[in-house]
Amino acid sequence: QQSLLISSPITLPFLRKGRSAPNSIHLPSTIRMCNGSQLRTVSLDEVPPNALRRKCDPNWRGGFSLGVDLGMSRTGLALSKGFSIRPLTVLELRGQKLELRLLEIAQRQEVDEFIIGLPKSNDGKETPQSNKVRSIAGRLAVRAAERGWRVYLQDEHGTSTEAMGLMIEMGLSKSARKGRIDAYAAMMVLERYFALSGQETELVLPKQLELQEKLRRSPPSDEDFFPEVFDG
Repeated sequence: QQSLLISSPITLPFLRKGRSAPNSIHLPSTIRMCNGSQLRTVSLDEVPPNALRRKCDPNWRGGFSLGVDLGMSRTGLALSKGFSIRPLTVLELRGQKLELRLLEIAQRQEVDEFIIGLPKSNDGKETPQSNKVRSIAGRLAVRAAERGWRVYLQDEHGTSTEAMGLMIEMGLSKSARKGRIDAYAAMMVLERYFALSGQETELVLPKQLELQEKLRRSPPSDEDFFPEVFDG
């Protein structure tokens, strides 16, 4: 179960305030693998994150986004549909049990994409924990693609600090903060993802061509979803 990471920032620059998202964005058409073979890549036109879809088409209806903050022993989750984001739960699972539980929650909550926080240092470089997160994201991407769901990585630097500040501002007790910090950190990951319209994410692309084809198909429309008006 191998996966291929395609980074969107190389072709999707940060949008400055006042600028609208481009309607058409393309990645290179092929990637040369280490064995010399070539694999056609998907473009963000074909597999865009929900936030970018809504930026380009405010009337687009789609599924939920599940924010994931992966820790050494605890994983925080947050949920969003449109731009209403809330902390969901904290899991104390690892390995395959964690991956299967994430899929179960996604199914129950009508999620069609995972936004996983990627740890980075103060200077923007990846850390040893980043490799562990990439490994988990790669395995999850294969299982998710079998269901037509997508996995993206989002820089999570500073989100735990932001989450703690928010909980203190909300007046949560020290014990309450300790139990919820991971879920609130996942919420901060989702807030950053939507603030940037999904344009600084990495798509985690399964290597199997048949799974890539599933991802190229448009996510199903959610007829019960009426997106909220969002300024910002």
